[in-house]
Amino acid sequence: MGYFRTALLMAALTAVFMGVGAMIAGSSGAVIALVVAAAMNLMTWWNSDSMVLRMNNARPATGPDGAELQRIVTRLARGAGMPVPRVYLIDSDQPNAFATGRSPDNAAVAATTGLLARLSPEEIAGVMAHELAHIQNRDTLIMTVTATFAGAISMLANFAFFFGGRREGGGGIVATIAMALLAPMAAGLIQMAISRSREYEADRIGAEICGQPLWLASALTRIEALAQRIDNVAAERNPATAHMFIINPLHGEGRDKLFSTHPSTANRVAALQRMAGSAIPAPAPLPRPTIRRAPRGPWG
Repeated sequence: MGYFRTALLMAALTAVFMGVGAMIAGSSGAVIALVVAAAMNLMTWWNSDSMVLRMNNARPATGPDGAELQRIVTRLARGAGMPVPRVYLIDSDQPNAFATGRSPDNAAVAATTGLLARLSPEEIAGVMAHELAHIQNRDTLIMTVTATFAGAISMLANFAFFFGGRREGGGGIVATIAMALLAPMAAGLIQMAISRSREYEADRIGAEICGQPLWLASALTRIEALAQRIDNVAAERNPATAHMFIINPLHGEGRDKLFSTHPSTANRVAALQRMAGSAIPAPAPLPRPTIRRAPRGPWG
């Protein structure tokens, strides 16, 4: 079913891509866009993990922090009966994480240094279990395909805006402006629909993998509070990858909630609380971000 959904997504985004190409250069532009889209599909299929990791400046997990994260991921993956993914670190003060790769056998998880510094080992385990759930569900391929095409469509739409109106025939400058606005919106809506549903499912399965829904619930609340005031520079440069993170890494105060790629954190926490059969207290207020080592616990 995961591969079928991925095929539908590729077809939908390819159609939008061709539409922008047609707006720029007519039928020949559509054909060129189709060829480019086909090449992107192949490239995304085989290199999805390395592409996203490079975009976010991820590096192999090494050193004390990396070893601790490796231990947590290895225990969770083996407990879930799945291959242990490669583990990466992102040098960012904002606590966050994502998973990528075309299959469980070719997958990677990445966590920011801020996640390791500001969350407890139990909360980190909840976050990593969520990311392993994405891998197990084969969400990671869809997430990377969407990121690649959303970024490319936005770039192509900008070309349409600046150059499409000069083409003779077609819909003229009004149609060009409409396409420049609607194409990224169409890609974003597809991205949003997939992201919201898969996050709830990954929360549920992730809670089952770590065995403690409240670990993940606490982590989500803490990450959201910190992400609202700490920049993730790499994600801000590549906003098409924002849907891949466990919590939206972009500040986006002025954006309409309709186009949010993540469901409400409060709703996600409530669902996890129902799984646990109890509520969790609100995390204590945190001071301004300072790098610190979280105390070791049963997952360290």
